[in-house]
Amino acid sequence: MSNYDVIILGGGPGGYNAAIRAGQLGLKAACVEGRATLGGTCLNVGCMPSKALLHASELYEAAKGSEFAHLGINVSPTLDLAQMMKQKNESVAGLTKGIEFLFRKNKVDWIKGWGHIDGPGKVTVTGEDGTQVELSAKDIIIATGSEPTPLPGVDIDNRRILDSTGALSLGEVPRHLVVIGAGVIGLELGSVWRRLGAQVTVVEYLDRICPGADGETAKTLQRALAKQGIEFKLSTKVTRAESSQKDVQLQVEPASGGEAQTLDADYVLVAIGRRPYTQGLGLENVRLETDKRGMLANQRHRTEAPGVWVIGDVTSGPMLAHKAEDEAMACLEQIVGKAGQVNYDLIPSVIYTRPELASVGRTEEQLKAEGRAYKVGKFPFTANSRAKINHETEGFAKVLADEHTDEILGVHLVGPSVSEMIGEYCVAMEFGASAEDIALICHPHPTRSEALRQAAMNVEGMATQI
Repeated sequence: MSNYDVIILGGGPGGYNAAIRAGQLGLKAACVEGRATLGGTCLNVGCMPSKALLHASELYEAAKGSEFAHLGINVSPTLDLAQMMKQKNESVAGLTKGIEFLFRKNKVDWIKGWGHIDGPGKVTVTGEDGTQVELSAKDIIIATGSEPTPLPGVDIDNRRILDSTGALSLGEVPRHLVVIGAGVIGLELGSVWRRLGAQVTVVEYLDRICPGADGETAKTLQRALAKQGIEFKLSTKVTRAESSQKDVQLQVEPASGGEAQTLDADYVLVAIGRRPYTQGLGLENVRLETDKRGMLANQRHRTEAPGVWVIGDVTSGPMLAHKAEDEAMACLEQIVGKAGQVNYDLIPSVIYTRPELASVGRTEEQLKAEGRAYKVGKFPFTANSRAKINHETEGFAKVLADEHTDEILGVHLVGPSVSEMIGEYCVAMEFGASAEDIALICHPHPTRSEALRQAAMNVEGMATQI
């Protein structure tokens, strides 16, 4: 049996960051991961490959459509989908190799295989060839991540009916792609294939897209995507799917009940969310139980079982890579007696469509439900000089501030490159900034970031730019 200070189950953003931090803190750490590469869903078949395709498809559309021509650049591009997928895979491989390097640098052991908790402080790892290795440690961190949520009546085969993994590796551009679910994954991957030439229809059970996002920003994003050619069928449920070698017949009907309709597609993407991956971990051997969703409860990352910790998608909070990373750091800090913590009120979220949607803090809907008095400052990108020059004026910046104290309570952005700008407000809100604080800070001109300042200024009706 190999002995460690800490064993981490899972090599995704939560797991590999926990392992690296453990090594930095002087702990003898092992990370158990059964994939052929480290990085989990995010690096291998999630965040990173999707961003590679989003970037490539944006450039292709700009070159193929009127955007380049309007700028005086005349080209006639052709799509080489195989090369696009190849460069995506090369980028992903480079990132996963980078994690291996950091493991070696920080003296972390990668135990290849699937871990099973056999009792307090005991883990058995089964390799791909069936061989088993026994490990022991004072602390075990469960960071096994999540998997796509299945939809009853729609069997995913990753030939015609796809999950997110399948949609990232198609060998042809769909004629008609139906996306089930109008959340982050569905909208991003739907955008990729729409830009590359597919007809895209998004079917959503709710009466809106982007559940949980600020309502006004979600509506603005939906209008933008609809103008680009994505069709939305909201308040609609999928009841059955029948696939053949060439297509899929999808039966849909109003969410409230009504006459059924058939959609014909050559590919269907099921993107209704993700569920914790907690099956088969041996939780019963340390007397742990999940809730109905498969999630494990925690108190500051501790489970009810002594010496067993939990981070990332397998526990409460948003299923986001950066949330898992923060929890990894906080968890290891606590293991060594430090005061690690995560501010769950200030975890930003982003949808990497075009325009992008980024937010942090409370939405207007949440503030109204809480009965909190607030003020709103908005500034449109149509009035931002850099956005106008770049012909990317869709969207706005919105700041929500306490009516009495002016404390910033929430920020919601929809527009160009807002994923890179939301961090300014994450920092400001972590330090308890007021809208006036941002309004008084000089921003470089001309930049899109000036919209952030102008929105803060407009909390008091003082925006000045055009």
